[in-house]
Amino acid sequence: MKPLGDVPWPPDPIVTDRLILRETRTEDRKGLAELLSDETVQAYLGGPQHTREELEELIPQDPNTRPGIFAVEHAGEFVGRITIQRRDRAWAHHVREEGDEVEIGYEFLPITWGRGIATEATRAALGWIERTLPGEPVVLTTQVANEPSLRLARKLGFVEVERFMGFGAEQWFGHLRDE
Repeated sequence: MKPLGDVPWPPDPIVTDRLILRETRTEDRKGLAELLSDETVQAYLGGPQHTREELEELIPQDPNTRPGIFAVEHAGEFVGRITIQRRDRAWAHHVREEGDEVEIGYEFLPITWGRGIATEATRAALGWIERTLPGEPVVLTTQVANEPSLRLARKLGFVEVERFMGFGAEQWFGHLRDE
C-alpha cells in the first residue's frame, strides 16, 4: 500500500452531524494505542502487534505520519480512524488493469459499535474521495469472517469483485459500485 501522493494533505476537517474527520494529532496517541492494542478491533487484522503500553511509547509525538489517515472524533474524543491509500500495483487483486485504485479501510473502538458511527464516518470519507479524486474507483478488502465489516461495506454500496486467500484467511475484495 502507498499513501495518496497526488492529494494535498491534510485536508480541511470534515464535519458531519456527530463527527469530525481530521488529521491525527498528538492528543490522539492514547486513543490510537487503545485502537491498535484492542484484541477485538484487531481480531481480523492479524491481532495486536504490541501492548497498549508499548504503543504509547512507539507512536510518535506527532502521529500524523502520512497522508490519508483521518482521525475520527466523536464528542471531543478519538474513536477510530479511516485510512485512504493507493492500492499498490503489486497486489494481484484490482478492478482496473493498471491497479493503483483508491482503497479505504476503517477501524473503530468498540464503544462506537452499533451506533452508526462507522457508517457516518466512512460515508463522509467516501464523499471526500469523490470530491477530491472524482471518478476514481474505490476498493475495500476485509476478511469474510469479519461479518460487521462486510455488512458495513455492503451498506456503503461496495459490491464483491472476488474472494481470495490472504493473511491466512479468506478475504473479500469489493469496489464501490457506480451510482
